[in-house]
Amino acid sequence: MLVASTMEIFDVPGIGVAVLKDGEVVHMKGHGVRSLDSKLPVNEHTLFGIASNSKAFTAAALGILVEEKKVSWNDRVIDYIPEFRLYDPYVTQDFRIRDLLCHRSGMGLGAGDLMIWPDGTDFSREDVIHNLKYLKQVSPFRTKYDYDNLLYIVAGEIIGKVSGTSWEEFIETRILKPLKMTSSAASFNRLSDASNVIAPHGRVEGVVQVVSRTTSELMNAAGGIYSSVYEMSKWADYLLKQSKNQSDKPIITSRTIQELWSPQTIIPVRNPGSYNTHFSAYGLGFRLADEKGYKVISHTGGLAGMVTKMTLIPELDLAIIVFTNQQVGAAFSAITNQIKDAYFGIRDVNWVKRYEAAANMSTSNAKNQVEKVWQQIEQNNKVSESPGNRVTESPINRITGTYKDPWFGEITISNKNGQLFFLASRSPGLDGEIFWYKGNTYVVKWKDRSMDADAFILFTLDINAHPAGFTMKAISPLTDFSYDFHDLNFRK
Repeated sequence: MLVASTMEIFDVPGIGVAVLKDGEVVHMKGHGVRSLDSKLPVNEHTLFGIASNSKAFTAAALGILVEEKKVSWNDRVIDYIPEFRLYDPYVTQDFRIRDLLCHRSGMGLGAGDLMIWPDGTDFSREDVIHNLKYLKQVSPFRTKYDYDNLLYIVAGEIIGKVSGTSWEEFIETRILKPLKMTSSAASFNRLSDASNVIAPHGRVEGVVQVVSRTTSELMNAAGGIYSSVYEMSKWADYLLKQSKNQSDKPIITSRTIQELWSPQTIIPVRNPGSYNTHFSAYGLGFRLADEKGYKVISHTGGLAGMVTKMTLIPELDLAIIVFTNQQVGAAFSAITNQIKDAYFGIRDVNWVKRYEAAANMSTSNAKNQVEKVWQQIEQNNKVSESPGNRVTESPINRITGTYKDPWFGEITISNKNGQLFFLASRSPGLDGEIFWYKGNTYVVKWKDRSMDADAFILFTLDINAHPAGFTMKAISPLTDFSYDFHDLNFRK
């Protein structure tokens, strides 16, 4: 009933759910379909991209190497990767392995993610490491939580250098294989059997449909693993047991698990909410909070067309895993919270309805903002093309050419039969039409309509009123933070 209503209200084709209590399976089942095209059913063995839930595996892998005394949590990153540079020289010199995992670098939210999202076709891990030095600090080092992905890629490179193998091979041989997670793999491309894998889904012009799968190997250490609720329950069960020294599989020690589950970076709590939460923090690959007096360990993950969540409550010996094949986080949150309520003794909250109301409000607000922009553009298009027209007279119309950002590389703005186009040379997924909006501001409408990431282009002029460069900003407040257009600064 809970999952069915969630799927209906949030328009999610398929969901996998697993609940473990005291080491026993309470519920483990697939619901709905893997793909709206194939209509094949989801079961407990259906594989999903777990996305950023992969970060816990990267943190655990480093923990294994710490146990083996091959690294220390407080070793400097530059001692393993000498070319590692951040924008601030002091931060570079004092950046420790621990710092790679807890989102306190001083870089902004999702900084540099356009190298891996939406496609990152032309970027390598070497490029990511090289380009970190161009991403400006937005806060002092170790003072503020700002989620990042790129530093987990660096962590994966350290695992490779120290272990003498790749991050992918290390994760599969040292964690997945010992836990008998035999169908899981470190990335989609490494799956031995892809016959039972979900298709990603998203809204395209308001209609949920199959969208392109993210298959880049670049971001594996930050979010590459594919698994099922059945096999992820083995990981969850192991963590709960081993945290209490009750497991017979010596993969990592309870001491290391407690290190991963110890607060490293404070996350502000604005109000206590329904679970009377007063403290929140990020550990190493896990998010931590107090809820109803219990320590709750969790993480979420998101790739194009799929989002996932894993929640552990050690004092209740409880694990909740919810995987979905539609990019709407309200679905996994509603299911997780409703299940938690049953164990917390809370009976009067309908989380599906609560998240539905919140989603409707945020969607409506975002829709109004976006519609106003396109109404203005439509009005512009109705203006006459005759001499004296402010659009055609505006010097900003001479915007065609090549522009370059220090870390993202070149983009071209071209004129094809009177229509302007934007194309990123190193991330061809960012391809779209450009329309004049107001003054020196244009809007790019991406060809891939599943991205929900149309953006403003704000041009600067030189002393002769010719375009000299531009910055960008997402139009919708709901645009995923990994479209970090705000970190770009193009010069012609």
